[in-house]
Amino acid sequence: MSNFTDVKEFILLGLTSSQELQVLFFVVFLIVYMITLLGNIGIIILISISPQLQSPMYFFLSHLSFVDVWFSSNVTPKMLENLLSETKTISYVGCLVQCYFFIALVHVEVYILAVMAFDRYMAICNPLLYDSKMSRIVCVRLISVPYAYGFSVSLICTLWTYGLYFCGNIEINHFYCADPPLIKIACGGVHIKEYTMIVIAGINFTYSLSVVLISYTLIVVAVLRMRSADGRKKAFSTCGSHLTAVTMFYGTLIFMYLRRPTEESVEQGKMVAVFYTTVIPMLNPMIYSLRNKDVKEAVNKAIIKANL
Repeated sequence: MSNFTDVKEFILLGLTSSQELQVLFFVVFLIVYMITLLGNIGIIILISISPQLQSPMYFFLSHLSFVDVWFSSNVTPKMLENLLSETKTISYVGCLVQCYFFIALVHVEVYILAVMAFDRYMAICNPLLYDSKMSRIVCVRLISVPYAYGFSVSLICTLWTYGLYFCGNIEINHFYCADPPLIKIACGGVHIKEYTMIVIAGINFTYSLSVVLISYTLIVVAVLRMRSADGRKKAFSTCGSHLTAVTMFYGTLIFMYLRRPTEESVEQGKMVAVFYTTVIPMLNPMIYSLRNKDVKEAVNKAIIKANL
């Protein structure tokens, strides 16, 4: 029988043990976090006050920005605190809470991306039925499913994390409480947590990504049939932003969560996690706004109105 211990806290090893690099990382990630908050909250406010941004596409985009704010805030503040702290600890309860919200928000985001792909399919492939099929009530129902499902699945996953037992090693080779490094240091309850993590991640990533791929396959077919070159250009430009966000988010998550936790995969996953926990939430507002004519016009009108 393993000598299980009653764990009260964990030590987060973070990205580096170098004091100089920790200070540098603190400055860099603080700037990234501030840009993330300003960009995503700005998108939410802009969509709520701009009459020309009241379509379903921007309704879903505002929710994506909302999730990105909380997704980044779940990880970054604690990471910033530990970069300047000597103890670099997180309580056991705090670790479980961080795990819960991380898993929940990941599932919410992947399904919001799937809903956004379906919305683009309806807009491009069924333009005459778009207003009736994507009414406000329908949009609210579509956006409610990712939230309800994500937080429900996360509760189950977190209970399995709670089922892990530890035998004295409380050093997590990461900058937040992630499942793979927790599994790596656990000495009991590992197998069920490991397999359920891979199975649940595999099912949800596959299902949501299938919706995206099917939607965009039908979109490409419909766009290629368009006679207007301007129409094709506009359609591809609108969809290009979404596909960029999808590729970055799914690619990094699949790299981390669809592999068995080993010393090498945990170390590699730590580097990749920096990208999807801090960089992607910062980039999403830029991806959706820099190439979007409606958003640029709404920004200009908001600036003019503010100066009056």
